[in-house]
Amino acid sequence: MRGVVAAGHPLTAQAGADVLRAGGNAVDAAVAAVLMSFATESPLTGPGAGGFMLVHTADGADHLLDFFVAAPGRGLSDPQPAALEPIPVEFSAEAIQVFNIGPSSCGVYGTPRGLAEALERFGTASLADLVEAPARIAREGAALTRIQAYLVRILGPILASRPEGKAIYAPHGRLLQEGETIRNPDLADLLDRMGSEGPDFLYEGDVAAAISDHVLERGGLVTREDLASYQPVEREPAHAHYQGVDVLTNPPPSSGGILIAYALHLLERLGRPGDLRALVEVMDSTNRSRSEDFARGLHREGYLEAFLAHEELEKHALDIGSRLGSTTHVAVLDDQGGCASVTCSNGSCSGVIVPGTGVHMNNMLGEEDLNPLGFHRHEPGVRIPSMMAPTVVLRDGAPEIALGSAGSNRIRSAILQTILRVVDERLPAQQAVEAPRVHFESGVVEAEPGIDEAGLAALEADGWRVQRWAERNLYFGGVQAVARDPVSGALSGGGDPRRGGSAVLVE
Repeated sequence: MRGVVAAGHPLTAQAGADVLRAGGNAVDAAVAAVLMSFATESPLTGPGAGGFMLVHTADGADHLLDFFVAAPGRGLSDPQPAALEPIPVEFSAEAIQVFNIGPSSCGVYGTPRGLAEALERFGTASLADLVEAPARIAREGAALTRIQAYLVRILGPILASRPEGKAIYAPHGRLLQEGETIRNPDLADLLDRMGSEGPDFLYEGDVAAAISDHVLERGGLVTREDLASYQPVEREPAHAHYQGVDVLTNPPPSSGGILIAYALHLLERLGRPGDLRALVEVMDSTNRSRSEDFARGLHREGYLEAFLAHEELEKHALDIGSRLGSTTHVAVLDDQGGCASVTCSNGSCSGVIVPGTGVHMNNMLGEEDLNPLGFHRHEPGVRIPSMMAPTVVLRDGAPEIALGSAGSNRIRSAILQTILRVVDERLPAQQAVEAPRVHFESGVVEAEPGIDEAGLAALEADGWRVQRWAERNLYFGGVQAVARDPVSGALSGGGDPRRGGSAVLVE
């Protein structure tokens, strides 16, 4: 086998598989898939987004590339952001969330420069090689899948909040529906230009100026200085150990990875694999760890080690017997022993599509989960904390799993449970991804169909509030995972049906 790709859309996964088939490595395939996701999963990601890529190279080196959204406002002496625009979104009868959009929700995007740097440092293909297919799809169009049509419908009040969005998502005076074609010619032109020039025109020059001017004129904070100064940052991955494997994930200033690491440390200590109560109580413990000190500490040097050391002490005292998130993930394993795990997000989108550029800006400054101390409190230039946690699991130094998830606050619980399914239960990737999930937050144990009823009833008997969902739902995340069996070496891939995911094995 040449490798395996898992992604949030069949065309996204196929774009990565085509690159593996042509001789590319895991990073080449991951970048190709992310570029395709701009066209096929545009409510979730795009050139106005941010992300993270965790790379394990064929020679055994590990790299975490942070190209997430930065807080804007450089050069503004007296920032006066416009009011955020609250939009209620209902994606099930059980869950309604208010998203804050508009120009003042927009942060400094990082995806274009991040992908280019990943490809230059760890890939073998050129950007020009990889933009052709996604540019064609953006120009000619792709039929909306059931999940993508669902996302367009529930995010419609955001996507079609301005004329530029209506032209893409509601070209006939109503939102596009399943099977109808979505086109974005401006995005196609942007991808073509990235292939010929690289991404710098999005940070300096005519397009950067157009984006900054458009946002500033409408009360946002993204300046030309913000864009020109943006650079990806390499960080040391966070490490956890669980049942004989090493887990690498996203370190601070992001919060998702550190909470996954903490949860695995607790579960390792408890030694009760498959125990529903232990899992829920560990989720409760990680929630309680997200204090104001935690939010402030994420930007301090050495906070990861200090947090885990502190929590190690806290464990002795433990008596253990946010919403939708417009995010997408790509995971790739190649036949040389390399893998790439990359998560990108546009937040819930800002509704701000800058005319003629193909850029739909993120709304990270308006995401409540990412701004626990209040909106517009981050210093210009700092990375906004994220729950996104691209993750790689190594056994004896070789990749066993590469995975990540969408789902805002459910990212960490979705990733955690998928790891447990593979490591504890030895499930192949697809079965691990499809397995029912629980999530604990705000005093409620949320449970998908298939979770052990006796375990849920026992929790209720002890005073836990349990909400049983009638069907599997994208609320519980969208994990895309690839795995290698440590005994046979067989590859498997899991695309999450909750978010229309797909996996392709490449011979």
